[in-house]
Amino acid sequence: MMARTTIDDVAARAGVSIKTVSRVLNDEPGVRSETRGRVREAISALSYRPSLPARSLAGRRSNLLGLVYANPSANYVFDVQSGAMARCRDAHLRLFIQSCNDRGDETVEDVLAMVDQTHVDGLVVTPPLSSDAELIAALEERRVPFVRLAPDVVGTRSPAVVMDDEEAAREMTEHLLALGHKRIGFVEGHPDHPSSRLRRSGFEAALALAGLDEDQPVEQGHNDVASGLKAGRRLLTRVDRPTAIFASNDDMAAGVIQAARELGLDVPRQLSVAGFDDSQIASIVWPALTTIRQPTYDMAFAAAGLLIDLVRGRQVPAVTRLDHQLVLRNSTGEAP
Repeated sequence: MMARTTIDDVAARAGVSIKTVSRVLNDEPGVRSETRGRVREAISALSYRPSLPARSLAGRRSNLLGLVYANPSANYVFDVQSGAMARCRDAHLRLFIQSCNDRGDETVEDVLAMVDQTHVDGLVVTPPLSSDAELIAALEERRVPFVRLAPDVVGTRSPAVVMDDEEAAREMTEHLLALGHKRIGFVEGHPDHPSSRLRRSGFEAALALAGLDEDQPVEQGHNDVASGLKAGRRLLTRVDRPTAIFASNDDMAAGVIQAARELGLDVPRQLSVAGFDDSQIASIVWPALTTIRQPTYDMAFAAAGLLIDLVRGRQVPAVTRLDHQLVLRNSTGEAP
């Protein structure tokens, strides 16, 4: 059996000290670019995989980051996890992922227990946990480095990565109005998520500007397909049935399309349906969803990068803003 390659082998091949190899592995300053290149070439040539425990002892860090979430949308969670894992992989770090779905009052205790048991160097905190005042206070008290994804309030001590949910929802509503729709239903997202309120606010702002802010039907959803299906059934069996429905995320929009099919309604000839996020389900459902592309993967990638810089003692911006995009597909059309 071939012996495991060690950091000593890398140092010998690159002609540097073990400490220099460690600095390159941890992306620390103080190493010349030419030397850094030799070390990386040696790492690649020897197929060296650093030992996380050894790196922890050397740098007093676990070289393990954590990500916590409490979101029922599997599509959103997949994009967040993928983005954060990709950035950790680039930095030769590992990511520990913790679900807090359905934990309720035990959420804070669960997160703190995970921090204590895994000794993660820091956390990426996703919505709605990123707006949980009790959790944020507990992490700050423990002095755990963390970066928040899409919180309701920015400018606090912890860095945040955000996009403009309200403006994006306004843009989608204006698109439906431009298609001639005057009765537009809305499926609001999970009541615990700050983005749900922002998206409804954008929807209502566009309607108010068009003079159509009264009597537009709104149903409550919970960010999953099942709640979108129920909300769609309620909206589509109204006497004043809407000609378009804007759901606050793609999973619920997929449920609305299913409700339309049950009732024999053609999408988009008789009913336009729009979503939000541009998650994987948006291009899988038929017809494919017109939606807002929230750069979820990129936001998580950026958040993990900020966290890496934070735990390595670097300065990071308080707020990082990423842009959204209106994606036009076949689920929306002119009002009947």
